[in-house]
Amino acid sequence: MKTITRKEFIEQVGVGAAVLFVAACAGSCQKTSSSPSGPTNVNFTVDVSTGALATNGGYLIQSGVIVARTTSGSFVAVSATCTHSGGTLGYNSSSNIFQCPLHGATFNTSGVVTGGPAPTNLQAYKTTLSGNSLHVYS
Repeated sequence: MKTITRKEFIEQVGVGAAVLFVAACAGSCQKTSSSPSGPTNVNFTVDVSTGALATNGGYLIQSGVIVARTTSGSFVAVSATCTHSGGTLGYNSSSNIFQCPLHGATFNTSGVVTGGPAPTNLQAYKTTLSGNSLHVYS
């Protein structure tokens, strides 16, 4: 049986700890993409004369997109999935933000992260109102 010195022991423990740290960090310390993600080729129309979008502060989710009518009456649309852990967002009209119920991430009406832990912004979509028809598209 070989005897090792205290220094050799500490060096071996240090290397072992480093290997464990790298292995543990491999899944959780990866850099995330800074580009927004969300549905692509979005193209749908919603009747805003009835339902959730008929009043200021209302919102709905369709085709992976959350569409909200702000308290000022304008329409905004972003990806409905939080970029942190995939929770479905809601719209908080009193704060004029999109919020994830899982871990509290918040986004402004342009989809920009305003409060963590979300790592990236949401994909934003264009809206055009014609009469009572709201066109939402990429």
